[in-house]
Amino acid sequence: MTVHDFPKGPYPTRVRIALAEKNLQDRVRFVMVDLYKGEHKDPEFMARKNYSGTLPVLELADGTCIAECTAITEYLDGLDNHPTLTGRSALEKGIIHMMNKRAEIELLDAISVYFHHGTPGLGPKVELYQNPEWGIRQRDKALRGMHYFDAVLSKQPYVAGAEFSMADITVIGGLVFARIVDLPVPAECTALLEWYERMKQRPSVHRQPAFSDIAVG
Repeated sequence: MTVHDFPKGPYPTRVRIALAEKNLQDRVRFVMVDLYKGEHKDPEFMARKNYSGTLPVLELADGTCIAECTAITEYLDGLDNHPTLTGRSALEKGIIHMMNKRAEIELLDAISVYFHHGTPGLGPKVELYQNPEWGIRQRDKALRGMHYFDAVLSKQPYVAGAEFSMADITVIGGLVFARIVDLPVPAECTALLEWYERMKQRPSVHRQPAFSDIAVG
């Protein structure tokens, strides 16, 4: 399998964590796609790899390409018929997918919009249109999302309940992105901050390129 990614990117980091959790690193090769050069928006990449022009993309041996982090994680989690990240029972699947979607909408994707519209983003060659007001509104939404997940994690050890899941990976991705745009977690979000410190201790997390310049432990 091939993963087209940008090593320190928040979205590629999600798939890299999933690969590590499933011990699949030795079954993939990584191909760098430079976001700052706009390689993900290259017409050939979009035609052959991902119509949406986003990363990461999982390419299988037969040429099949799977984009979107949730879809890739679903695929990887099912390879051994022993899902650990996306749920086993119908209830687990429902809760995990609900919380994963909330993590995307309320945190990760909101920060992404802020990055692309409220900051220089990937630079003028890539950011062809920006709406700063919309970016700031999404920044504020992400801060509200941090408070939401703080409340969730004050009542349970992981985002979707008692076990680490895809939803935790997505919130991790959101906080990776928050660091990139210099949007710190509010100090009063003590449960979220404590959870994040625990997550950075997981081997699947702290060994990722996104954490290579962060002291852990």
